[in-house]
Amino acid sequence: MELRHLRYLVALHDCMSFRRAAEQVHVTKSTLSHQIAQLESELGTALFDRVGKRLLVTEAGDLFIPIARRALQEVDSGVRALAASSLSNHRHVRIGTTNTFNMGLVPECVAALFQRHPDVHVDVVELTADQVSHGLLAGRIDVGVSYRPLDMSGLAFEPLYDEQMVLVVAPAHKFARRKRIRMAELHGAPLVLMPPEFATRQMLDLCFQTCRAVPQIVAQMNTIGPALRLVEHSTIGTITSERALSENSSLVRIPLEAPTPIRTPGIVWREDGTRTALMRTFAALVRKIGLHRATQREAPVKRIQPDRP
Repeated sequence: MELRHLRYLVALHDCMSFRRAAEQVHVTKSTLSHQIAQLESELGTALFDRVGKRLLVTEAGDLFIPIARRALQEVDSGVRALAASSLSNHRHVRIGTTNTFNMGLVPECVAALFQRHPDVHVDVVELTADQVSHGLLAGRIDVGVSYRPLDMSGLAFEPLYDEQMVLVVAPAHKFARRKRIRMAELHGAPLVLMPPEFATRQMLDLCFQTCRAVPQIVAQMNTIGPALRLVEHSTIGTITSERALSENSSLVRIPLEAPTPIRTPGIVWREDGTRTALMRTFAALVRKIGLHRATQREAPVKRIQPDRP
């Protein structure tokens, strides 16, 4: 059974004439008659009785034709919904993201979006994770690329992968030769971290509370680039994503444990918001490129020399 069978059936019921129905659906009278006979054969019952030149709807027709009509209405409604959200009607998308993703992932996804649709317009705003959530709820942005919000009220989150955070220090730092370090060992250690209003900082604070460690927060910076430059020229450490450092960085990454701080990047939506075709295309690129980045071989952790017993 195909959609055209249902359209022919409904047209014939509306016209109660093979000639007029055939004209309505732009086929010949013989084609329409053949298609209706084919449908009746597939259903195993007659939908119309032919009494001379008159048509009468059978009991089976009374049952099936309203159902066929509703099915066509649903299909047509879906087609209209797709047309309403097509790129031709929505060529502008507003993206909110954090500094971490704005350094690589989001620009790469936007570039790929322009390759597919060079005439679209994209606004990218760099925000904190909380500001991404608030912007979505307030309707100021359409889609967010951020970490899992602490408060999910009114939001939908699509995780991409889990991201382990590491201690980052300069090669001369006392921890630089360590293969791994427990978070309790950072008690009293000088660190530069994000300010307390950042979700990542709140997660790290909970990790420190879990192991009863109180690091010495000597500086707070709201972007990772300046923090890494401070670490490079001092004995201060920081905790950041394992992917935040470039492969040619001279800094040393040391895995953390007990507990291991983990963040989950993903796509953030307003739960009841409209997702246009352009938004969905951008989200598909984030999934593809983000997961590709996550599965790439990690840059090796830099070592000064092997650990000695």
